[in-house]
Amino acid sequence: MKTFLELKLTLIILLFSSFFYADGDHKIFNLGDFKLESGVVLPNAKLSYVTHGKLNQNKDNLIVIPSAYLGDHHGFDFLIESGMALDPDKYFIVATDMFQNGLSSSPSNTKPPFDGPNFPLIGIRDNVKAGYRLVTEVFEVKKIRAVIGFSMGAQQAFQWSVSYPDFVKKIVGIAGSAVEYPHGIVRLEGFISAIKADASFDNGQYKTQPEIGLRAGGAHWASWGWSQEWFRLGLYKEMGLKDTKDVINWFEDFVLTWDANNLIALAKTWQNNNIGDTPGFNGDYAKALGSIKADVLYMPSETDMYFHIDALIREANMIPGVKLRVIPSLWGHIAGAGFSSADVDFMNKEIKEFLN
Repeated sequence: MKTFLELKLTLIILLFSSFFYADGDHKIFNLGDFKLESGVVLPNAKLSYVTHGKLNQNKDNLIVIPSAYLGDHHGFDFLIESGMALDPDKYFIVATDMFQNGLSSSPSNTKPPFDGPNFPLIGIRDNVKAGYRLVTEVFEVKKIRAVIGFSMGAQQAFQWSVSYPDFVKKIVGIAGSAVEYPHGIVRLEGFISAIKADASFDNGQYKTQPEIGLRAGGAHWASWGWSQEWFRLGLYKEMGLKDTKDVINWFEDFVLTWDANNLIALAKTWQNNNIGDTPGFNGDYAKALGSIKADVLYMPSETDMYFHIDALIREANMIPGVKLRVIPSLWGHIAGAGFSSADVDFMNKEIKEFLN
């Protein structure tokens, strides 16, 4: 029988889905000197990715899966399986890592002058631009079948459809929005502040990870990841956790596997997300959403406390011809991470039908 610590580590792996390595270790696409939306040039930029399946002769079966916050290129592996929605026998799947997640160019792996806290602000559009270069330069496709994302991955999916309106056929956005609203900005600032309050953070110049601050940040996430009903009904017991203290410890342990500067940089990207800031829309996100040509499957989680369902339904109604399917889950935001078998079944069915 596994010890409690072993069980926690197993669950950490499962949550943001670094399991089921299909095609081995990640690959690196060298972007060279990469000009960011801010005008800053990031030297020797790198984009990490993995692939599943094979690109067909017509090069029309490619699906992009961008990573989420606290996630990597394995975030949708629970749907990547023969016969499932993301069938590698049918589709060529390219799963990418966002800048700042520790695999692509990040504060933790970039040389001066952009190392650590000096890493430049990255936008969602910067991530999408890097992904576009990957699929057009490496795989030489003229159009992609779909972009599918959860949380910050959904932010990228929506942005793909506006930045490259004639390039993407279908979009699936799960538990994520096209705009970060004021409440979310404040919530993220609370997380950032928790890390920075640790004296050992030392303005990002730490020699060892600021454990106290990271643990405080983990406790912050624990209170928001799942719904109030999930806690009230004790659904954490389905994860092998016996009480709320276990839930907090579980998330603390997970956050401790991350670099503090990477987490803060990613949170700032999240805070600054607004699809209306795409050139040509002058900050008008409704106009940007109204311009989408791709078919869109919009899948909010019914009990999400990060991206409130009312805001997401309002966004969905701005998209022409949108297919809105609410995930009927008590697992809050984390419904989109595939922790509950019922949530997996629901997403698998809806996405499979949508892609056909």
